[in-house]
Amino acid sequence: MTTYETMNEAVNDLIKRGYEHDFNIEDDSILNKKNDLRLSPEDFEIDEIYRFEGETDPGDENIVYAVSSKTHGLKGILVNAYGTYSDVDSYKVISRLKKHSAK
Repeated sequence: MTTYETMNEAVNDLIKRGYEHDFNIEDDSILNKKNDLRLSPEDFEIDEIYRFEGETDPGDENIVYAVSSKTHGLKGILVNAYGTYSDVDSYKVISRLKKHSAK
């Protein structure tokens, strides 16, 4: 797996590799506002995970998930805070995503 120095570097590289959709978590769903899609977390698989720790600001602690849905033919990025600014509801949705298994 690739190592990134910054969250922006990770996001930009993932976009170049086809993870073009910007996903958010809202109301127990995975949401893509650009395409007005609301999808079930069970339709997605986590392909890669990158964790970033803020050196001076705990608000900069984020996890970047590269996710894909074979069912819907989508690949995108989901960003979630952890630590002080973590959201319990987002964590519950993320825990429902399937983990990519190396075959």
